[in-house]
Amino acid sequence: PALASVPVALADSHRPGSQEVDSDLEEEDDEEEDEKDREIPVLPMERQESVELTVQQKVFHIANELLQTEKAYVSRLHLLDQVFCARLLEEARNRSSFPADVVHGIFSNICSIYCFHQQFLLPELEKRMEEWDRYPRIGDILQKLAPFLKMYGEYVKNFDRAVELVNTWTERSTQFKVIIHEVQKEEACGNLTLQHHMLEPVQRIPRYELLLKDYLLKLPHGSPDSKDAQKSLELIATAAEHSNAAIRKMERMHKLLKVYELLGGEEDIVSPTKELIKEKELIKEGHILKLSAKNGTTQDRYLILFNDRLLYCVPRLRLLGQKFSVRARIDVDGMELKESSNLNLPRTFLVSGKQRSLELQARTEEEKKDWVQAINSTLLKHEQTLETFKLLNSTNREDEDTPPNSPNVDLGKRAPTPIREKEVTMCMRCQEPFNSITKRRHHCKACGHVVCGKCSEFRARLIYDNNRSNRVCTDCYVALHGVPGSSPVCSQHTPQRRRSILEKQASVAAENSVICSFLHYMEKGGKGWHKAWFVVPENEPLVLYIYGAPQDVKAQRSLPLIGFEVGPPEAGERPDRRHVFKITQSHLSWYFSPETEELQRRWMAVLGRAGRGDTFCPGPTLSEDREMEEAPVAASGAIAEPSEAPQTQDKT
Repeated sequence: PALASVPVALADSHRPGSQEVDSDLEEEDDEEEDEKDREIPVLPMERQESVELTVQQKVFHIANELLQTEKAYVSRLHLLDQVFCARLLEEARNRSSFPADVVHGIFSNICSIYCFHQQFLLPELEKRMEEWDRYPRIGDILQKLAPFLKMYGEYVKNFDRAVELVNTWTERSTQFKVIIHEVQKEEACGNLTLQHHMLEPVQRIPRYELLLKDYLLKLPHGSPDSKDAQKSLELIATAAEHSNAAIRKMERMHKLLKVYELLGGEEDIVSPTKELIKEKELIKEGHILKLSAKNGTTQDRYLILFNDRLLYCVPRLRLLGQKFSVRARIDVDGMELKESSNLNLPRTFLVSGKQRSLELQARTEEEKKDWVQAINSTLLKHEQTLETFKLLNSTNREDEDTPPNSPNVDLGKRAPTPIREKEVTMCMRCQEPFNSITKRRHHCKACGHVVCGKCSEFRARLIYDNNRSNRVCTDCYVALHGVPGSSPVCSQHTPQRRRSILEKQASVAAENSVICSFLHYMEKGGKGWHKAWFVVPENEPLVLYIYGAPQDVKAQRSLPLIGFEVGPPEAGERPDRRHVFKITQSHLSWYFSPETEELQRRWMAVLGRAGRGDTFCPGPTLSEDREMEEAPVAASGAIAEPSEAPQTQDKT
């Protein structure tokens, strides 16, 4: 009975005849029946009342949020008009440290905006929230005052110029800079810059638009405030379009400022000129791995891609955290992107430009995809811009007719793509094997090839390196300056000699190959496993070429494949490596060990077809190969010389 009185009490104010109900409760015999009769309709009414209150609360919360944010906004306007602007004007008028027109140009009509919000809109909202129980609406206020928001048009249009003036006079006037910094240190400023506070009036109009949209969604159907709120939204949305455009510009500026701070101010990417603020755009930034041209090791680097250049940065440790130093700047104009298909170096891609070439490796496939997409998109937009505005057509016409890597055109004008030293076991000019004592590796700074000291004793001034003198190989020196009169090195290259069958550069063969990869191999009767680079060229699909490294200009040996049978090792052979298979012909046996089972399957399929002679393409034939008598000698001698390829013996 005590619990039953709760729904009855709640229902009294909603149901007619409550007095009769109370009198019935005095009759104990009818008490249970009355309880049942009343409980059934009361509970749904409670739920309905609860739902109605929830809707009203949501509308109230949105209106209250508008009021609270308006109070905070007015305080920011006070800071701009009564503090920043007032102190700068006082300095300009009393001491003439800088023109007063500069201050007026920066703050535009901020005084009118401040007065409107502080004297009209804010008091109206405060009064309405105090009377919310009687007048639960704000649409009528906003509709009445929304036309005054047109004054924001002048402020937004002047915004770019205002930011330009702040940047210019911060550098030009010491006193201007001192006043700005003093105000920014005050507690009311919240450790934010003047530019940040200047953006708030631009952001405020879109904020009204969002709140009004939310308010309209929460209003109950048929609310008397819907019509006024909708009209207010239409007026405010028009003003918001201009503000959103200015916000996007400022966001780009903020991104540039963050990068400027990230680089410790050493890179001039933020300029006070309006043109640069408008055109400079940060596309993407982030960590990446750079492959060393010397030994192929990975190094942590940081890339910053703009719409006009790529910054290649290295980390540097500072007391206040890690920042980065710019190591190279590569212009988008002339930049090329190439994805690597090397199975041994996954997730790699090459960025080459006039200033430098970089071989980069992403940590994940998704990261590589993002970088490749960002760079390709930037290159495409750059090309479209050049076509649209007809810029540099006359100067670039010759470059378009000539491949970018043509040695006669771009040699010395753009940074080469350096070949990693560990991918070469012999000089790419004289083909003599390297060793760590008497035949060391050097990079030609013009073409990027790895050559010996004897073949790179010349120096030439290269345009891409600001005409500084750099080590270059003999061929590049001749291309740049002509044949030197009395050079013992050049005399070695002048006589024309017959090319050996093995003088097929590994990288060229691999680009047009049926299959290529590193394999561990061992001949029957050999002393152990060795690692080499194997290639089956497309134009010679019945021949297997063996190189010491992927960039060697000459193969160590070649192996005609016709007649070889491919299969797994026999049970008694018990190889000590995984994924082993062998090819046999008469009493010859070669054992191979790829890194993966998939690679094993592919190699066995290719070598099996070649052994049966199924695949044949026109090109150098086996009979022509045998006519070159020096080939067997070169093959047997070359394999013993490179330090990275231990000697093996042919048991035939």
